[in-house]
Amino acid sequence: MQKFKNKTALITGGTNGMGFATAEQFINGGGRVIITGRSEETINKALERLGENAFGIVSNAGSMKDLMNLQQEVKKYTETVDVLFANAGYGKFFPIEYVDENHFDELFNMLVKGPFFTVQQILPLMKSGSSVIFNTSVSTEIAMANFSIYSAAKSAVQSFIKTFAVELTERRIRVNGVSPGHIKTNIFNNSGLNTEQIENAVDDIIPTIPFKRQGEPSEVANAVLFLASEEASYIHGVEIKVDAGISVIR
Repeated sequence: MQKFKNKTALITGGTNGMGFATAEQFINGGGRVIITGRSEETINKALERLGENAFGIVSNAGSMKDLMNLQQEVKKYTETVDVLFANAGYGKFFPIEYVDENHFDELFNMLVKGPFFTVQQILPLMKSGSSVIFNTSVSTEIAMANFSIYSAAKSAVQSFIKTFAVELTERRIRVNGVSPGHIKTNIFNNSGLNTEQIENAVDDIIPTIPFKRQGEPSEVANAVLFLASEEASYIHGVEIKVDAGISVIR
């Protein structure tokens, strides 16, 4: 089905994981995609896989300079954005006593300022019927050790879903979010953990998940594209949990 024919999506952090899976499925639905990433190398690798209906912008969601330039960069490829998936981000996890100001600012710049100013800058390109989708986290519902800053940042994004929905209702721009659980992504790549430590962390997490497995990026993409589609035309200001029920089944 070509449900996204003649539609353009901007997906921040679209070079891998949930962002890439969403871009891939949006293109399969007949749409065009603009992805952002922090390096030209990762952008080019993603574009090779996504094909001719994908375009890339080197942009760091944690950099105000890049965020303020984003609209102009996007306008090189399109005058309108129909779907904005504010997805870019990563995690760093420390006990309370080891958190310093750099760690705090890094995560809040990336995870809070990033999506806020991304939406602010792209709104002039969005018309009635467009859709904004935020990426939050199961960590807003479940208290996890060492997640204090990450969880606080994602909780701020969670609040954007409601407040942005209120402000954008008159413009008929729908605002929603997805709350992923434990998904197979590179979230730990910037955490400072080595490969063995990451594998051990995942091994510890899996028994706590009701389905006893991590989710696939495509499973989150399915929810994002549902919210972006006409099938969700009466859904506004909500957050869909894609977490195998871990936030409600204990």
